[in-house]
Amino acid sequence: MDAIERAPLTTGAAGGDALPGPEFAPFQDEPPQMPSGAVGKRGFLRLGFEQRGGRTVLADLESRAPYLAQRALHCDSGMPDLAWLFVITTSGCVLQGDRLALDVTLAPGACAHVTTQSATKVHAMDANYAVATQSILIDDGAYLEFLPDPLLLHRRARFASETRITVAPTATLLYSEIVQPGRKHHHPDESLGVTLLSLRVSAARPDGRLLMSERLVIEPESAPMRQTGIMDSFDVFGNVILLTPKESADRISERVTAEVDFERGTACGACRLPNEAGLIYKALGRESAQVKAQVRAFWEIVRGEVAGASVPPSFLWR
Repeated sequence: MDAIERAPLTTGAAGGDALPGPEFAPFQDEPPQMPSGAVGKRGFLRLGFEQRGGRTVLADLESRAPYLAQRALHCDSGMPDLAWLFVITTSGCVLQGDRLALDVTLAPGACAHVTTQSATKVHAMDANYAVATQSILIDDGAYLEFLPDPLLLHRRARFASETRITVAPTATLLYSEIVQPGRKHHHPDESLGVTLLSLRVSAARPDGRLLMSERLVIEPESAPMRQTGIMDSFDVFGNVILLTPKESADRISERVTAEVDFERGTACGACRLPNEAGLIYKALGRESAQVKAQVRAFWEIVRGEVAGASVPPSFLWR
């Protein structure tokens, strides 16, 4: 499991840890209920997958509340050697002052699908902010589908996510973020009512060579979202990063088309990542179900071209 050195995780907690970005500097006040990063608010989950006996197993597991994982399942008929794992948050939501860290490692040849038990709900905040960091390390020939359910941000939420990826040249990672910045059917002020959202993703080779880096910051009060080139009339967006060898990226790129349909309320398209790292796929919709369907369609193409298998049927509750 140590063939590639793991980058250290930081959780951006107040009281000494680095800020997730300068835009969070005004929000340093501590929650009156419980200090930021306190016991029960500083979650940690380490997942290590290895190939054993012809299938991938969860060989390394360490957790601290409110993060939890139970066991890897082998429930995918298209890829019976694939380990499925559901990340569980026992608190049921993300609250002000939460500091969460997820560490996922795939040994050579391992293949896994990591998702969540439901949408990640970030509640309204009147003090401090919440931070989630992900460190993903994928060794030679490994294959990871990191496809969590949508990130649902309530009005006045302040949330930062940072994902650092280390991927071997022969490995593949399909990484997805679906973001709904507001519960638009709950209250008129909920849609795009988030106070501050920061999403940062970077990927590098094991030798440290940077492949790509992307950062998205949403501050609707200072930078309106309802304009062309940003969200326009859409309410949900999906960001999918595919890190894969060039040969696979070429085949997948040929099968992905760009589409904008204002009548249906959807838009999607893909383009190349720098340094021949793979592809980035963007999807927009007025409802989360539309964006999830677009991401699923891209997932179907990726799994078919990279693993030669089909994706499983959708769960009844999704």
